[in-house]
Amino acid sequence: MTATLITLDLALEPADTRRLADLCGAFDENIKHLERRLGVEISHRSNQFRVIGEQHTVTATEKILRDLYVETALVKGKAQQIEPQQVHLAIQAAKVLEQAPDKGDPAAEKMVHIKTKRGLIKPRNHNQAGYVRAVITHDVNFGIGPAGTGKTYLAVACAVDALERQEVRRILLTRPAVEAGEKLGFLPGDLAQKVDPYLRPLYDALFEMLGFEKVEKLIERNVIEVAPLAYMRGRTLNDAFIILDESQNTTCEQMKMFLTRIGFNSRAVITGDITQIDLPRGTKSGLRHAIEVLHGVEDISFTFFQASDVVRHPVVQRIVQAYESFEQKPQ
Repeated sequence: MTATLITLDLALEPADTRRLADLCGAFDENIKHLERRLGVEISHRSNQFRVIGEQHTVTATEKILRDLYVETALVKGKAQQIEPQQVHLAIQAAKVLEQAPDKGDPAAEKMVHIKTKRGLIKPRNHNQAGYVRAVITHDVNFGIGPAGTGKTYLAVACAVDALERQEVRRILLTRPAVEAGEKLGFLPGDLAQKVDPYLRPLYDALFEMLGFEKVEKLIERNVIEVAPLAYMRGRTLNDAFIILDESQNTTCEQMKMFLTRIGFNSRAVITGDITQIDLPRGTKSGLRHAIEVLHGVEDISFTFFQASDVVRHPVVQRIVQAYESFEQKPQ
């Protein structure tokens, strides 16, 4: 099933060269931002614009262009230049990304896929399709469930896709440095080398999708950044795709700190498994707390995976189910 595209021609009045330049941004940066985020094509000559895309995105794009053009009107003799943050907020206000095809539509589910240079990545079940769709349409996303459900792999795939589409300028990978029961002791090397053992699943996914050499180059240029969660304090992350892995091992304070780092035109995916918490006894998991606090908050999505969603070796699914059954028995 292919989407039906429409073409809309509109004129922004009154025609004003300075206001049009302020609207479009340097090198049409704001127009390109709209195209990337909304999946439309925009061409313009003077104050005549043409928008091509799906009905709901074209309608929203027209409204956003008209609203932003109004903002460029002179205020006390000074031109009001449109910044990328204003474009981002206008897209959010239009709620256009929430008007995606119905999640219950099987045809729509088949359309959810992620393109990388190494190939096409498709969700393997309904829950994975809903997860990918949520990541695309929400600013903050939680993927919660047992090992092997693809929550981390798909998050990295969405990050790579967003980077290659130039929707974001960088990818940031982070996780709390908590050992899974064993003590690793002092780790030599620089910051990235110290955190490497904790972020290996994220690295493996990046290497598979981009290739080892390209990942190394992007890390050198800080396009891909690796940092322990503690180093996020005090930062504001704009134009970034941020992945917090193993979030069940955050404290409540760390989770709040991380969520408040998110800046303009950024997306965050938080993954975790609340059955594998390695925090000291008596310390409440920040992931568990976030589920309670943020349930129902606008622009935040939660996807809960079950043992039936495991896509690794079939025995992994049976292992997860066996542990679930055992833990539900009265002790």
